[in-house]
Amino acid sequence: MENAVPILVETLFGFIALFAITKILGKTQISQLTPFDFISGIIFGEIVGGTIYDGKAGVAQMAYAVFLWGLLLYITEWMTQRFKRTRTLLEGKPAIVIHKGYLQREAMKKNKLDLNQLLHLLRSKGAFSVREVDYAVLESDGTISILKKTLNQSPTRQDLNLMAQRISLPVTLIDDGEIIEDNLKEIKQDRQWLENELKKQKVNGIRDVFYAEYKEGEALFVQTF
Repeated sequence: MENAVPILVETLFGFIALFAITKILGKTQISQLTPFDFISGIIFGEIVGGTIYDGKAGVAQMAYAVFLWGLLLYITEWMTQRFKRTRTLLEGKPAIVIHKGYLQREAMKKNKLDLNQLLHLLRSKGAFSVREVDYAVLESDGTISILKKTLNQSPTRQDLNLMAQRISLPVTLIDDGEIIEDNLKEIKQDRQWLENELKKQKVNGIRDVFYAEYKEGEALFVQTF
């Protein structure tokens, strides 16, 4: 291979440059990356990779491209540290998606977050039901932070020397005005039963319900639009 040595040199230089820029910017964990950081990283890698296999480009061209892109990233980081108003534009800002136990439909819609995604994020934090959560904040990196209701916080039953209780998972019955038929069958109930339960909570119809959740032994959790 005639260009084995140039490729080796460019690869080593690209590796060192990427490592150096990463250290300078101070992003030590994947969880710290905002969507802008993620896209920037992809473009950065593409610059290095494209230069390595471009026969007309050498180390000098790669150095210039890496330096220029690294400088832009550094300026961006500096701006977010120095000027608070730029943080929302460049890094995004957290959004409250559950407030005092109620789903914030507009905040979810604005952040392109549907109910299934939210429930997944809640389960990853140990909350298997919306009714357990008092506040939930969607962070700018896509993760979620939750504050459980006082009755769902520590101490545990073991701490109080209480007997264990039977565990039952909550089941979503209505999602954005539509019945989840499979889940309704799973709890061995029908549409008439569901409508009666809604009437008990003075809800006119299924299309008025944003979210409804069933949990054995408890009243139906309902939130309207």
